[in-house]
Amino acid sequence: MSKSPTDAAGLALSVIGTGYLGATHAVCMALLGHRVVGIDVDGDKISSLASGQPPFYEPRLKKQLRRMLESGRLSFTTDFSAARGADIHFLCVGTPQEADSPAADLRFVNEALARLVPYLDGHCLVAGKSTVPIGTAEALTAFIQSASPAGRLAELAWNPEFLREGHAVEDTLHPDRLVFGVASEWARDRLADCYAPLILQGTPVVVTDLATAELVKAAANSFLATKISYINAMAEVCEATGADVNQLATALSYDNRIGGRFLKPGLGFGGGCLPKDIRAFTHRAKELGVGQAVGFLQEVDAINQRRRQRTVDLITEMACGDLTGVHVTVLGAAFKPDSDDIRDAPALDVARMLHQAGANVTVYDPKAMDNAKRSYPDLSYAESLEAAVTGAEIVALLTEWDIFRHADPAKLGSLVQLRNIVDGRHALDADAYRAAGWDYRALGAPSRLPARVAQGQGLPAQKTQVPQRV
Repeated sequence: MSKSPTDAAGLALSVIGTGYLGATHAVCMALLGHRVVGIDVDGDKISSLASGQPPFYEPRLKKQLRRMLESGRLSFTTDFSAARGADIHFLCVGTPQEADSPAADLRFVNEALARLVPYLDGHCLVAGKSTVPIGTAEALTAFIQSASPAGRLAELAWNPEFLREGHAVEDTLHPDRLVFGVASEWARDRLADCYAPLILQGTPVVVTDLATAELVKAAANSFLATKISYINAMAEVCEATGADVNQLATALSYDNRIGGRFLKPGLGFGGGCLPKDIRAFTHRAKELGVGQAVGFLQEVDAINQRRRQRTVDLITEMACGDLTGVHVTVLGAAFKPDSDDIRDAPALDVARMLHQAGANVTVYDPKAMDNAKRSYPDLSYAESLEAAVTGAEIVALLTEWDIFRHADPAKLGSLVQLRNIVDGRHALDADAYRAAGWDYRALGAPSRLPARVAQGQGLPAQKTQVPQRV
């Protein structure tokens, strides 16, 4: 490629869209030595970022944001003219699911480009990072080159992101791979210049065409979702047969053709990516006439949704079939730990269903409380783990934060009214909880006694503690 890694420092970059993806990308590109301006139409978001406060929780991001602001390499504005003269413009706006369709809503992509193109007046590269349907890049290329002053000197590439919330900074600075979907060697070399420090550290680079780069993200998310739903489908079989899904997953993980990553049974996936991405991919495949090829993704989605109802069913079984007036503590609100993102959060969906079934639901999450309160005002909330479980008749672990995973079952047992727990993430030590007198249940795992109890040592008087109602 055209330049050595040391030449990467000092590129001028604009990042269009400063949500979760854009803000993280802007900070990390400044960390690599580039001069970055983040641009968004949301003035409150821009003011927050410019003051050193990310509008969402992501480990390590606040510290690095403040460092880069102080360095002078990073700034934020609502003025799109600030993008003029940038070498690369990264497009990082959201592509949510349409309100009345599984299709991706490209409104924000189109609006962002419409605001950007007047300032594309020299040879430059627009690099899309948003997750879009296959064929989007081709259409956007035509629009950019017809509407911008630069004409055909404004090139488009697709450079998909593969971030995990809770690990976004690490995933940006130490990615598993970089994908460059390009239409020219010049575009390829420009991206290589930008990511030179990462390439130097050995990050694999896949150079491909625009359509393949778009497909990589959709295919990756579909595969991950399939693997998660596969083990959860096996959990359904285990529940019908008395088999143990955790032992099954362990046995499968030793097969190096399968591996153990994402082979974790539980409540299923949520968030702002996997659910809507697999639906949009299925929709687009149907438009292209190859819907049958990815038809299985509809069952992947259905399995994932069933886990939420099955969790409610398991909690209801613990309440002897009636949740009316039962005090249920839900531990977790975010869709995953180390995040405050509640988009399509399984934990809050379950909490909502429990509330609708008549339970008195109290929710606690270390980071997502404010977001949860705004979106689910009918639920009750506690300010600490201890406050949340005090007086509970059933505790449900639904987001596997470390503070929950490492809690002392004996100490928690001293606070609850009844020691009943549903582990929706298979994150707890089942034997430790049972030894502390808890009735422990988990999806796809048989309700068995710990070894010392099964051998007659300290057999509890009753296996299930039934919530009592006045």
